[in-house]
Formats: sequence, C-alpha cells, structure tokens
Amino acid sequence: MSSRTKIVVLHMKEIIYTVVFAILAILLILLLIFMFSPGKKSAVDTEARYTPGVYTSTLTLNNTALEVEVTVDESHINSIRFANLDDTITTMYPLIQPTIEDLAEQIYQTQSLENIQYDEETPYTSQIIVNAIQEALKKAETTR
Repeated sequence: MSSRTKIVVLHMKEIIYTVVFAILAILLILLLIFMFSPGKKSAVDTEARYTPGVYTSTLTLNNTALEVEVTVDESHINSIRFANLDDTITTMYPLIQPTIEDLAEQIYQTQSLENIQYDEETPYTSQIIVNAIQEALKKAETTR
C-alpha cells in the first residue's frame, strides 16, 4: 500500500478571479432574465381604455358639416384633426384650425379632456370642438 500524496498548489489570485467571473456571469444571466421576461406593466399602460381605430364626430357650423377625426390606440389619443376642412370654412372661421391644434396639443399631453385651458379669443368654438372630440371618444371607449 503505497500512498502517494499529491500536493495541489492554488494561487490565491486564480481563485479570486474565478469567483469574480462566476459572480459576474450569474449577474449577467439574472439581468438578461429580468430584461427579456414578460413582466407586468403598470396599470395605466395595460388598461385598455379604447378600441384602436379612427373615430369621427360631426360638428355643424353655419349649415356646413365638419368631421372631427380622432385616432386612438388601446390607451392613447394619437391624433385629432378635421377630416373635411375646406377653404370656405377656414375663410369664414379663420381661428378654427389654430383652435383645434391648440386643443389637440393639450389633449396629447394629458391624454384627457379634463382641465383644458380655452383660448380667450375662442372659448365657445373651443367648447364646441371639445364636445365633438368627447363624442368621438365615447365611440372609441371599450365596454367591459
């Protein structure tokens, strides 16, 4: 029975490098799992408020019908514009296009029709346009 003793020499530097690289590999794997796993989104993002599409509402000015066109996705208002605005309407009502653009910017920022600031020059026109937008959004709302 001869037993030969084997002596293994480990350098402390090699052990430290191995441990550090193992820890970095584990952290990288965990990072990739958390980044690419299907996680929960916030309640605001996942809540489907609208059925995606383009919805219109009719606005009548001096026996001329204007269509307010609202484009939405599941949770955002993406576009608000007049669908059939012609030169006669813009000549008769020169502030109607700037008014809808101002209202649309406010609505894009807040994604709501609440607390909208009306322009001092066109408060009634603004209110009529907001009512038309609200009517189009009622068509777009999802039923639960």
